[in-house]
Amino acid sequence: MKRENGEKSLQKRIRAGQVSRQDVTRRLAELAFGRANDCVRLALEDSPDLGTLDLGLLSEVKRNDKGTVEIRLIDRLRALEQLALMTDGENTEAEAFLQALRGADD
Repeated sequence: MKRENGEKSLQKRIRAGQVSRQDVTRRLAELAFGRANDCVRLALEDSPDLGTLDLGLLSEVKRNDKGTVEIRLIDRLRALEQLALMTDGENTEAEAFLQALRGADD
């Protein structure tokens, strides 16, 4: 219930153009560290209750005529990078982690 009230409050602030840096940082953290369980349930269940699923990580859903379902989630590495930028260098450990991830891709 507390989360619902917080979300309603956030929606009001968004409509009023009063989104804070803390709101953005919190949402980036949710995207970077959130669980994709409900997104998987959407793909696997025949008729999921959409009102109860948290699909915040979902970027795209495709279903072809053969019944194959493809789901695409947000880019967590990008969310982590933005989160690191939002914290203004307060977390040198996070920056080192992101650099290590970038080095692994090279």
